[in-house]
This record gives sequence, C-alpha cells and structure tokens, in this order.
Amino acid sequence: MLTPKVLESINKQINAELYSSYLYLSMSACFENRNLGGLAKWLKVQAKEEYAHAMKFFEFVLQRGGKVALAAIDAPPAQWNSVLAAFKDVAAHEQKVTGMINNLVDLAAGEKDHATSSMLKYFVDEQVEEEANANDIVGKLEMIKESTGGLFALDHQLGKRE
Repeated sequence: MLTPKVLESINKQINAELYSSYLYLSMSACFENRNLGGLAKWLKVQAKEEYAHAMKFFEFVLQRGGKVALAAIDAPPAQWNSVLAAFKDVAAHEQKVTGMINNLVDLAAGEKDHATSSMLKYFVDEQVEEEANANDIVGKLEMIKESTGGLFALDHQLGKRE
C-alpha cells in the first residue's frame, strides 16, 4: 500500500511525465513545420517514451492498490526561436524531471517504502541517459552554430532514431 504522501507525489509525477510527452510532441510539430523531419522524428519518439514513463507510474499505483488521480496537463509552448533554444529547453526540462525523481526517491526512503524505492531505480538510471542525450544534442548544436549543412547532417542523424 502506498502512503498518502507517496501516492500524491507519484500522481504528480504521472502529470509531469504526460506534460513531457506533450512538450516533445509540440517540439516535433514545430520542427516538422520547419522541414526538419529528423528532429521531429527524434522528438516524437521521445514523446512516446515519456508517455510510457507515465504509464509505468500509472500501472505501479494500481498494482499497489492506489488511486490514480489525473490532473489537467498544461499546454506546452508551440514555437522556439531556434533548434538550439528548443534543445536547451529539453535539457533544462530533463534536469527538472531528474530533480522530481530524486525527490520521489528521498520521499520513498523516508516513508520506508521499499517497493517504490525499487521501482524508482529504473527512473534514476533513465534520467542519467535522458540528460546525457539532451546535453549531447545541445553540444552538437553549439558546435554547428548557424551552419545549415551541420543542421542538415544532425537532422539526418537524429531521424534514424527508432
């Protein structure tokens, strides 16, 4: 059984993961409209992954006998001034999510909720990968600056993501 504090926090995390999915879908649409199909595809795959994260929390709550409480999902921005600005937002957003996961880990430990602690290990490890991927793309975008050839090459590379 989940304690009320843990249940409330996981329900907030479900909302945060769904927002992440919306954010990345919005970015995907923005880049699709700019003829950057590779970036759009990468972000669409990322949106699906974030939705899967939300569902992992969702199923966990139900398995533990808790009640899922879905809340309204804030609308994400629809436009970014540049690809670099968008991916800086991705990196900052992933850092924020990492902080939320870390807070959940601390809460579960404080509540002596070993099952939740065990489940959260997946997300701790996942956030290391999420931040590294976002930072890698930001680094590449900073290297290519305004090079349309560099952006084209990166768009092609990111479009290979499955």
